[in-house]
Amino acid sequence: MDQPFIVALDFASKQEVNEFLRPFSSTSLFVKVGMELYYQEGSTMIAELKEQGHRIFLDLKLHDIPNTVKQAMKGLARLGVDLVNVHAAGGTQMMQAALEGLELGTPSGARRPHCIAVTQLTSTSEQMLRDELWIARPMEETVLHYASLAKESGLDGVVCSAKEVPLIRERCGEQFLTVTPGIRFANDDKNDQVRVVTPYEARKLGASLIVVGRSITRAFDPYAAYERLQWEWNGGERR
Repeated sequence: MDQPFIVALDFASKQEVNEFLRPFSSTSLFVKVGMELYYQEGSTMIAELKEQGHRIFLDLKLHDIPNTVKQAMKGLARLGVDLVNVHAAGGTQMMQAALEGLELGTPSGARRPHCIAVTQLTSTSEQMLRDELWIARPMEETVLHYASLAKESGLDGVVCSAKEVPLIRERCGEQFLTVTPGIRFANDDKNDQVRVVTPYEARKLGASLIVVGRSITRAFDPYAAYERLQWEWNGGERR
């Protein structure tokens, strides 16, 4: 994917999305539509974003029995989005079923959406992993195992912290997508994220794509913040 930035449209309504996107009317973005927006506005929001020329990561993190995920992905594939995801914790049969559904639902002549698996959320800490989820393995080992399962299942990549990208690259290869949320400018608050890095750090670590939300969407001047994102990604050098 030639566009390394995904802007998270974490809004509750179409009106808020349109207001945010107004300064980007002449810019084609790669945007993320998550549960908050999709569950409020549905597929019509996807259609409108596509009409505006934006690429779409539909971030619904499916996690259910294999047949349910298969049928859900079959429907989502018809929307023409570019990227979808599941939880790796659903297991290999579920991830394989997700791909089957995408293949079945993708219109003839079109390319199926890329499918990636969430390893561990960037809001999950080592302590939470151990004390609440009862996973005794270290975070890096757990993430690497989930990434390996995703690759074995035929998926295109994973969602992970940028800090885990080098290990995943070593295990799963350079072509395996690493999509990294938890991106903040150096002077931003971390909010509910735990494992965070700056855009430039993410690039140095080898991230395929970075997902940026509040650093842009809550900025006083979102377009200027998007330009800053590009500037920081390039180590302070504009293209």
